[in-house]
Amino acid sequence: MLAKIAVKSNPGVTPPQAQVLARGDGWSVSEVVCTLGPRDRPFEERHSSVSIAIVAAGSFLYRSHAGRELLTPGSLMLGSAERSFECSHEHGTGDRCISFSYSPDRFDRLDAAPRFRAMRLPPVRPLSPLIAQASAVLAGAAGPSWEELGVELAARAVQLDRGQSGPPASAGPGAIARVARVLRTMESDPGAPHHLTTLAGEARLSPFHFLRTFQEVTGVTPHQFVLRQRLRRAALRLSTEPAKVVDIALECGFGDVSNFNRNFRAEFGLSPRAWRKFGRTVSRTA
Repeated sequence: MLAKIAVKSNPGVTPPQAQVLARGDGWSVSEVVCTLGPRDRPFEERHSSVSIAIVAAGSFLYRSHAGRELLTPGSLMLGSAERSFECSHEHGTGDRCISFSYSPDRFDRLDAAPRFRAMRLPPVRPLSPLIAQASAVLAGAAGPSWEELGVELAARAVQLDRGQSGPPASAGPGAIARVARVLRTMESDPGAPHHLTTLAGEARLSPFHFLRTFQEVTGVTPHQFVLRQRLRRAALRLSTEPAKVVDIALECGFGDVSNFNRNFRAEFGLSPRAWRKFGRTVSRTA
């Protein structure tokens, strides 16, 4: 059920590699790893089914008849069945996605229209718990079944997509290039102190114009992007490691545990300890 890749002439370049993680009646989920970079010509692809892909790492440009969007970690790539698209890595090499695919009939059973209005959903708070859980399950930690995650992700994506007021205005190539360069820096070390003035300097923009451009391209502010990167990394470690909460908090870039606890609860609806306990409880009852 993974979106088929229709490869046109592009000799010597390896297409994205997909490993099926689970499948069932009208659905599947795969880990998709792409190693293409700025010098590689993109592949033309087609969504053979309804597709919702979590961007787990890396960033890339996603183009279709509706326009173009920069996909960043924590965002969702939305694809309607039988729609052609193209992904390219003009500003960095590689990405990794967790791709859920649904047959149109399966989507009908979810009481959802199999056509999306938007091309992507930004890394916003309502998506954080599902993305963190999917990343933890991919890493081998306890958590909900892939089928359950797929149903919940589809429901949430449709809800957020319906809330879109209309297709977003596409940012220009120059703006996307500036933001993409800074995003790579932020993703490589989310625990570092990423100050607005420093990030704006790297993008060669004033702080005001950088803030406005970053939000236009990614759908979130730089602070929100870094904070969610740190929180997702902490959630994954809580699910997969026995380390103390205080150590995870400090190593993920939080200055004190109270600040970490407050932000974690706001993002995921649970305290860090409850999140860790929740994963173990799901594992015992699965």
